[in-house]
Amino acid sequence: FKMCLGRVICKLLCSGEKEVDLAVQSAKAAFKIWSQMSGMERSRVLLEAARIIREQRDEIATLETINNGKSIFEARVDIDISWQCLEYYAGLAGSLAGEHIQLPGGSFGYTRREPLGVCAGIGAWNYPFQTACWKCAPALACGNAMVFKPSPFTPITVVRLAEIFTEAGVPKGLFNVVQGGAATGQLLCHHPDVAKISFTGSVPTGSKIMEMAAKGIKPVTLELGGKSPLIIFSDCDMENAINGALMANFLTQGEVCCNGTRVFVERKILDVFTKEVVKRTQKIKIGDPLLEDTRMGALINQPHLNRVQGFIKQAKEQGAEVLCGGDLYVPDDPKLKNGYYMRPCVLGKCKDDMTCVKEEIFGPVMSILPFDTEEEVLERANNTKFGLAGGVFTRDIQKAHRVVAALKAGMCFINNYNVSPVELPFGGYKASGFGRENGRAAIEHYTQLKTVCVEMGNVESVF
Repeated sequence: FKMCLGRVICKLLCSGEKEVDLAVQSAKAAFKIWSQMSGMERSRVLLEAARIIREQRDEIATLETINNGKSIFEARVDIDISWQCLEYYAGLAGSLAGEHIQLPGGSFGYTRREPLGVCAGIGAWNYPFQTACWKCAPALACGNAMVFKPSPFTPITVVRLAEIFTEAGVPKGLFNVVQGGAATGQLLCHHPDVAKISFTGSVPTGSKIMEMAAKGIKPVTLELGGKSPLIIFSDCDMENAINGALMANFLTQGEVCCNGTRVFVERKILDVFTKEVVKRTQKIKIGDPLLEDTRMGALINQPHLNRVQGFIKQAKEQGAEVLCGGDLYVPDDPKLKNGYYMRPCVLGKCKDDMTCVKEEIFGPVMSILPFDTEEEVLERANNTKFGLAGGVFTRDIQKAHRVVAALKAGMCFINNYNVSPVELPFGGYKASGFGRENGRAAIEHYTQLKTVCVEMGNVESVF
């Protein structure tokens, strides 16, 4: 395993068929114990895990920065969201319930909300610890066990999460970690004792996981890519809109699935907005992600850096103008010279049919597009195979609600962007996937409903 600065941190063995089976069997044994506990008992264990994460926040954040390359400032936010997620589902665990239905003649029915069993979680490399918590918190709160496979590019912090759950008192094996790439993921998806798969990652991999799950009739949650629109109207608070555009494009080196990378700007403010965004983008402090004042670290690995650079080259060839950045960045510190750094990029003169506007780049590249009317921008914003997120900046609150109602996207932002409170469901429309992480909605994905019909009289036979 290489960190984003090009140095080997540790070596990990990929989990093969034997290891995956051991992990699933261990989780299956733990599930028998955990699923029989009351919601309140599970809640106490999850709260203890949240407390440990909160207390070790800085240490885990440092590990995450080494794991992923994002700034320590951002990594701390990720860890805070992680323990908040565990706290939130700990709070719901004791309230999970079915319902009682009165039937004629004193008969009645009731429903039981039951856990699924062993769930498989497959995580992405951009938010390794946070993604694991988003998946395991609702799964465990509902009484399930989980076997989690982190990305092979960021294998470290999820192991720490497994240790924390053990310290918090979960039954041994309830949260298991397997390491590896696609082959390990396939073993997990095909395993007969895995009841559900939750995946965060790319559309092509999501499609393959859906195929594998179909063979075993397993439910899936897919949180996939995006090419989200950010619509800036001329009546916006300009300073706020500029902050929003930067947040929508440059968090975690632009490696965020819900980023608002198609920035539609009303023509009458295009020049002022663009000039200010470029000025602010050029001031973003790039460098050692472990330094407090760094705001942008290194990209995940060399192939990904090359891919992002390829998109910028293609954008230029197709007529886009590089207004700033896009080139490689070499920090002064010799320790960082092999890091996968690039300067954040803003592209002007973009058109809807350009590759940089249609395809997910997953790097620090913002495309600015002018528009004239609300009707026109909505049609263009929705003209994409993706539907993960969308944002609007305007002082007209009626227009704001009208626009988000018309956006075909699962997560919409008004006068903010990339805010992810654990209380709110998160997920996409169209090729961006289905199912939801976070909020009460996730409970539906980690439980199954059993209906019980009770006859209080005698059975009336038709025979």
